[in-house]
Amino acid sequence: MKPILRISTRGYYDLSNGKTLKNNSYFTYPKREFEKLIDSKELTIMIHGLRNDNAGAIAKVVLAKNKLCKLGYSYPVVGFSYDSNTRGAHLIQHAKHALAVGQKIAKKNGKNLGKFIEDFKTVSPKTKIRLIGHSLGSQVILSTVEYLSRKKQNIGIIEGVYFFGASITEDVPSSKKYGKILQSVINSKIVNHYAPNDEVLNWANNEKYVKGPLGLNGASGKPVKKYRQKLVKPKNHRFASYAQVLNSFP
Repeated sequence: MKPILRISTRGYYDLSNGKTLKNNSYFTYPKREFEKLIDSKELTIMIHGLRNDNAGAIAKVVLAKNKLCKLGYSYPVVGFSYDSNTRGAHLIQHAKHALAVGQKIAKKNGKNLGKFIEDFKTVSPKTKIRLIGHSLGSQVILSTVEYLSRKKQNIGIIEGVYFFGASITEDVPSSKKYGKILQSVINSKIVNHYAPNDEVLNWANNEKYVKGPLGLNGASGKPVKKYRQKLVKPKNHRFASYAQVLNSFP
């Protein structure tokens, strides 16, 4: 069986408070397999959500890979695996704290994933890089874009971004702060798959853990030109359910 390729920052952040434990940028696994990706026409990176350990992260890549393959996408799909299995995330009484720690870690990982993208584009400038983010993975993507936007040479460095059950807020695509950087760092399009029936986002919204998640009712205000959204009806919040209702990529 072929190994599942992933960029990882596992063990870099404290699962109970989000503190940085290691200052390394990332590691790739298996390293030799990553070298084979150089000069590929495209590459898609799958970024999982909260409550995923390493095995969960691998499972999400396999899901994404299989679905994209069914839709006729023949390019490599790799995973970005980060410390999202924060302490107590599965217990209602600790949910708010676990989510806050998860968000903190996701924000910090923007720098890590951004660094990988810069490094990879240095050795393989023609490869188009697409990012898929589920749930909290949308925060990793937003922070990655923010990190990349600091350098002029990163204009258009990411080909496309695809959100599923996004937990970032609905004003992001139209906000002064983020709209402009999304428009400049992402080359072709930002596609948001939103679901008003998503039970987890509804709960997070009602509890005010996330005020107006982008994945629930779509964007508010006037989003940037490269942004588009698709109303979908997944069975539940799980990435497997969103993958089931995906009917085209990229």
